[in-house]
Amino acid sequence: MPAKRILILTNRVPFPLNDGGNLATNAMVSGYALQGWEVYLLSMNTSRHSVGKGVLKGLYKDIYKFETVDVNNDVSTLGVLQNLLFSKQPNHAQRFMHGHFQDAILNAINSFKPDVVQVESVFMSGYLPAIRKATNAVLTLRLHNIEWQVWQRVAGAAGNPLKKWYLSNLSARIKSYEQEVWQQYDLLIPITNTDAAVVNNSIAPKQMLTIPFGIDATIIKPQGNESLIGYHIGAMDWLPNQDAIRWFATEVWPVVRKQNPDFQFYFAGRNMPDAFKELTGDGMHCLGEVVDAASFIADKKILIVPLRSGGGIRVKILEAMAAGKLIISTTIGMQGIDAQSGKHYLLADTPQAFADAIQLALTNTDFVNQIANEASVLVKQLYNNEFLAARLSAKLQQLLADR
Repeated sequence: MPAKRILILTNRVPFPLNDGGNLATNAMVSGYALQGWEVYLLSMNTSRHSVGKGVLKGLYKDIYKFETVDVNNDVSTLGVLQNLLFSKQPNHAQRFMHGHFQDAILNAINSFKPDVVQVESVFMSGYLPAIRKATNAVLTLRLHNIEWQVWQRVAGAAGNPLKKWYLSNLSARIKSYEQEVWQQYDLLIPITNTDAAVVNNSIAPKQMLTIPFGIDATIIKPQGNESLIGYHIGAMDWLPNQDAIRWFATEVWPVVRKQNPDFQFYFAGRNMPDAFKELTGDGMHCLGEVVDAASFIADKKILIVPLRSGGGIRVKILEAMAAGKLIISTTIGMQGIDAQSGKHYLLADTPQAFADAIQLALTNTDFVNQIANEASVLVKQLYNNEFLAARLSAKLQQLLADR
């Protein structure tokens, strides 16, 4: 059997599994292992998302090797200003370039001799020259989203003129950076066909294969004991999530509450801004970071996704669909998911549309259950992790055979 050894590089430890990016990376690691690959996972343990040594010891015991390197990636006003004035690269790319992490990459390549090196963040592409010099492995990039698009949308939602200017400038620099580094990989792995189209409209990639987030359908079961309560959960240090909650609380909720005075909405997530904790009241409940995300959502039937910016695919939506929840989401929230409004979810892009969708859910239980069931079937058919992992594995083995 041909060698199947892959070195996966991540700019954070994919833990805890309550964040879309962590879930997507974890699914990728699991998928490769299912397909018989020897997996070496090398992760930055960053200052912004630090995982304790005691926890690290219990992670990824079933793969070839899991290694972490402590990295300080704190954001400072001085660092942002220096980057803006003296660098063409976006600040994000500079923050993830560290000599000691590059040393760890080269040591892993020397000892492990991977057939494939997969990078899980475009902002780690600064290591490519050193990697190319050290190995002739196939180099792949996982596109969790189109980063410039995320920041362009955040800029569009910004009210402060100076903040809008900076974010627009940042988006433009990220766009140039992404388009340059995309061409340096042997295979791009976007998470949605929408993102793949953006790439194709920008450059001519060497090879590209869309692989959505994979669901392990054997462990996600419809709960069947939920109440018609709304919820949202996500990392609250991600600006699109902050914007979503702020917009929902200030613009959407008054309309929803007037039309549906008994409806209750709960939201949770790590790094919850203090200002959001003050939103509790009048049917809205901020829980901050919850210890057990599964318990938080278990009794709630309706996932509310008021995203106005962001990119990639919403892992939490796929998991909720698989579990038989009803999704009420904006167009951007559903981006990249091959679902139909009115059949698999309810679309809402305005405050009134959210209020109407919630009213429909509260007054037509049979319709809610029908949509939720259709969504569960869809996800288990199109987003099955074992099927997707086999497809990606076959593509990589083809690339290796063609060398």
